[in-house]
Amino acid sequence: MPVAHMASIVPISKSVGANRIIPTVAIPHPLGNPALPREEEVAVRRQLVEKALMALSADVSDQTVF
Repeated sequence: MPVAHMASIVPISKSVGANRIIPTVAIPHPLGNPALPREEEVAVRRQLVEKALMALSADVSDQTVF
């Protein structure tokens, strides 16, 4: 089963052996930025989720950062 690991600190994702790594925004708010206006934050979240879905459908043989 494909799994995508979304995390703010990519080296930790690599150290635990994640295959599909999606870098996120920041440690306190990995999937958003509350300082942005609502419409912009929704766009950031959508972009990250779309990137994760693309990563799930990608064939990978080694650790890959998307």
